[in-house]
Amino acid sequence: MSSQFSPLMLGTVQFGMDYGVANVSGKPSFETVKAILKEAYDNGICALDTAPEYGDSEEVIGRALKELGLSDRFAVVTKIPSLPEGAEPEAFMEKSLLNSLKRLNISCAAAVLLHTENDCIHLEPLKKMRDKGLTERAGISLNTLQFKDAGEEADCLQIPCSLLDHRFDHCFGRGDRLCFIRGAYLQGMLLMPEEKIPFPEIREKRRLLEALGIPMAELALRYLAAKKAPKCILTGVETLEQLRENIRLAQLPPLSQEEIAAVEKIVLPPLDEALVSPWMWNRRKGVEK
Repeated sequence: MSSQFSPLMLGTVQFGMDYGVANVSGKPSFETVKAILKEAYDNGICALDTAPEYGDSEEVIGRALKELGLSDRFAVVTKIPSLPEGAEPEAFMEKSLLNSLKRLNISCAAAVLLHTENDCIHLEPLKKMRDKGLTERAGISLNTLQFKDAGEEADCLQIPCSLLDHRFDHCFGRGDRLCFIRGAYLQGMLLMPEEKIPFPEIREKRRLLEALGIPMAELALRYLAAKKAPKCILTGVETLEQLRENIRLAQLPPLSQEEIAAVEKIVLPPLDEALVSPWMWNRRKGVEK
């Protein structure tokens, strides 16, 4: 496994579609995407997360990196869509992955994840893609507590984790397995104006966290940076300004043990899964999926 992952990973769903409850900019232009990728590379970010379901994100990335001359400079993570009923797993995965590699203009992915956690039973066929040299790592993207113990045999996992989301804390520190952490800002909800946060439980937790005197975005990233595990913290951006701010925050030291204790006194025990999982927000009144 030769690809090196930077501590900060650039999420690219925004490159292919409008995404996020706090997204007010929409999908960035192709020239903006190129500028974001160049800025990321110049500042040591060499990891990207994408998927076939993210609109035309893979095509945009492939074209942008080719024009920038950086096609071989990023560790790219992509995903296998949900397996259709009756599909032969290995054949479906190989076709999907080959199409992704073609769109991305690369010959091998740094990691490929099963995008739907229900497909975790098909991890072994995905490992065959690794054996064929199409990916360096085979893993699973996890979303819900129903599958909290899945992925024991995976090379890597993508898991949600934030100041308020602790459902998969048990995944950290298990040998050398790499964790890609998404949801650092709870899809932007942690950074929204208080009056726009639809859940009173989250509003109250954030008020208590703000009383610690550390800006919320800084607190969120420095808290995750303190996790003792091989990891990449995934953050998506729509603008250069957002990227530059994330780069600045990533250069700050992790929270101290005293600061972590103060945070966890506020955020533990964890909130209900329906509050911290964007996948479940559409079930809560007043929030669109």
